[in-house]
Formats: sequence, structure tokens, C-alpha cells
Amino acid sequence: MKALRISVMAMAISGLALGFVAPMASAQTTMRISVSTAQNSHQGVAIDTLAKEVEARSNGRYKIKTFYAGALGAEREAIEAVQLGTQELTWTSTGPIPNFVPEVKILDVPFLFRDYAHARAVLDGQIGQDMLKKFDAKGFKALAWGENGFRHMTNNKRAINAPDDMKGLKMRTMENPVHIQAYKGFGIIPTPMAFSEVFTALQQGTVDGQENPLSVITANKFEQVQKYLTLTGHVYSPGIFLMNKAVFDKLSPADQQIFLESAKVAAKANRDRVDEDEKTAVTYLRGKGMNVIDNVDRSKYQSVLAPVFADFEKQFGKAAIDQIKAVK
Repeated sequence: MKALRISVMAMAISGLALGFVAPMASAQTTMRISVSTAQNSHQGVAIDTLAKEVEARSNGRYKIKTFYAGALGAEREAIEAVQLGTQELTWTSTGPIPNFVPEVKILDVPFLFRDYAHARAVLDGQIGQDMLKKFDAKGFKALAWGENGFRHMTNNKRAINAPDDMKGLKMRTMENPVHIQAYKGFGIIPTPMAFSEVFTALQQGTVDGQENPLSVITANKFEQVQKYLTLTGHVYSPGIFLMNKAVFDKLSPADQQIFLESAKVAAKANRDRVDEDEKTAVTYLRGKGMNVIDNVDRSKYQSVLAPVFADFEKQFGKAAIDQIKAVK
């Protein structure tokens, strides 16, 4: 009997212990992340992959709820929310970033990057990694660079065969001072506007056109409201995974590493989707009736911007621009 009582007591103690441990093991922290485009896009791939990786690597201790198509607000609003801590994470293009971290402006200089390989080498190398650290003082933890892609011009007025064809076009632009200055140099009438408003503005004729990477153009079905596309590739648009700094700092070192490593995997998936879109987008858009001009002499567009480039060299320093251009 004594042995039985001891056995029953041991089982009870064990059960209490298990009852205490089980809720702790299943405790889950839920966070949110948002993008401005549809789920079936390079941006959707970015946040879906991040959420999947974080949940798997943390054994379910962290769950990231994903929101698409500006459901939690436009890019600038999402960035502000992450900075304030009312939203934990976002993935954004760098369009609105200079309003928060001015040092990033240099990345938006037109014709700064030769191609995707060059841009990725810069961002993954010392220049890009040092720039990620600039976010710390502004209330963010920049987890990794993602990718939006090289931007191209679309409009409803006329085919852009040469720089002069841009003059007088009312174009939606991002809320980015470097872009706005450059587009004025082309003779464009820049109209800053949140991305969530663009489709309707094009549909209603509020603006003549817009400029975005092929991945964005196809994901958001701009072929439905735009006639002409010219592959100017005038600006490379990075993306970035941002997390509220205070939220990141509260994580254990091991959990911080989970988020950083997951962001790297997600960035690769994001870039891979951009690569896929680049291979298929032009054929797709032509099939939908768009007039696509892909034989573009970019040197002509660069020549037109010579006075603007001179001013950018004063703003950012010629040495800093040359350092980026020199990366192999």
C-alpha cells in the first residue's frame, strides 16, 4: 500500500509538472507583417517565406500574420507603424525610406547600378550592410535587403522612344525626393502618391502613367489601365525587411538570430521571384495588349540627366557614388 501511495503521489506530481510545462511550451507570440502588393507577387513571396521560416525555426513559438495589398496601410504608414511599435514588421520598397533614414537616398540615384548582379553585390557587401546599421538609431531593426527591381516607365499618352517623349507626362512617383528631382530633369510632371492609390488614379486619368519594376506591373495588373511600357531601367529599387527595434531587442540572442537568418532566406526567395518575373513579364504584357519598347539606349536618358547627376554628386559626394559604381 505504501508503495502504491508513493506511486500515485509521483504520478500526481508528474501530472502537475506536465500541466505546468505544457502551456509554456505552446506559448506563442503573434506578430504582423505587411506589403503593398498582392500575395501572388515578389513582395508576397518575401513575407510568406519569412513567416514560414520564423515559425519553423522557432518551433511555433513565433507566428507572423501576413497582410497584403496595403491592408495595414500604405508603405509610409506601415513604416511609421513599425517605428512607433504599433506594428512589429513590414517589407517595403525604399521609396519612402529617406523620410526616415536619409542615408538610403543614395541608392535611388538613377542609373547607379549596372544590373541585378551589381545591385545585389552592393547590398550584400560592406556598403549595404553598413547602411542597414543606420536604421538602429531611428527605431528600426533592418533585418535584410530585399528587392523590388529595376523600374520602367508606363503611360497612356504615347510610346516613350526617347527622353523627349517623357516631357509633359503627369507621372505618379513615389514619395522620394531623389526620384522627384530626377523625373523633373526628364521634363516629367511628378505626382507623389501612395501605391495603394495608383491603379485607380491610372484608371481615372488622374495621372498619365507610373514607373515600377516588371514584378510590380504584372502583380498589380497595370496592363489593364496602361497602354505603353518602355524598359528604361532608370532606377534600381531595393526592398527591405524592417522590424521594430524595441521588439527585436527584447528577443533572446538565439531568437534574434532566427529572425535574421529567416530574413536572409526570405530575401533570396524574393529575388528568385523577381528573376522569374523578369523572364516572363514582357511576353505576358504584350499578350495582354501592351505596347512594349525593349530596345532602349539608356545612354541617351543618362545624358539628359547630366545636370541632375552633378547635383547628386554634391548631395552625396562623388566618392560615395563612385564607390558604389566600382563594386564588381
